Amino acid sequence: MDTRIKLRVQGLTNSQIQSGAYALILAEEDGVRRIPIIVGTSEAQSIAIALERITPPRPLTHDLFATFAQAFGVRLCEIFIYKFEDGVFYSELLFEDGIKQIRLDSRTSDAIAIALRVKCDIYTTLEIVRGCGVVLEDAAEEVDKDSDDSILAMEPEEIQDEAQLKKWLSLLDADELSDRLDDAISDENYEYAKMYKDEIRRREEEGGAR
Repeated sequence: MDTRIKLRVQGLTNSQIQSGAYALILAEEDGVRRIPIIVGTSEAQSIAIALERITPPRPLTHDLFATFAQAFGVRLCEIFIYKFEDGVFYSELLFEDGIKQIRLDSRTSDAIAIALRVKCDIYTTLEIVRGCGVVLEDAAEEVDKDSDDSILAMEPEEIQDEAQLKKWLSLLDADELSDRLDDAISDENYEYAKMYKDEIRRREEEGGAR
């Protein structure tokens, strides 16, 4: 049997392979390799709100699943990503109710979204880490040549370049950033909510480091 490797969720990023998709980045807990997993928009939003601890106005499917299991005394013990085949990661969820254990197959994106809500461990095989893991290098940021005024006049959906999006976020004042976060949560646009919350956290961390 393959040695099991514990993973942690490092975050989400835009997929460079599939337009409109996202890459969920899983990291070795005690290593430098990262495993990117392509997920759809709805799955990415669900994972993002769990990572950011955002409480939606209404429970999402993964929230309901976790609450249902807890209400009936069923505990999710762990997630195990056990196979990678033809570009697809296969996962299973290990449940127990105090008497017996049950393993259920799951899409990896769903498994991770639920795991983040119940705070259970995530594992994979050494074979998958070796075959799919990469060591990510910090890419040099492109120099943004657009003027500040022209960038501020844009909305995030109009911006295609990640470096330009970071620049746009950095130019928003604190009040507008907070208002946009509130509006995004109210509209259940969790992708944007995560983006605004990340920028607020970045500024808080920078301010604390000074």
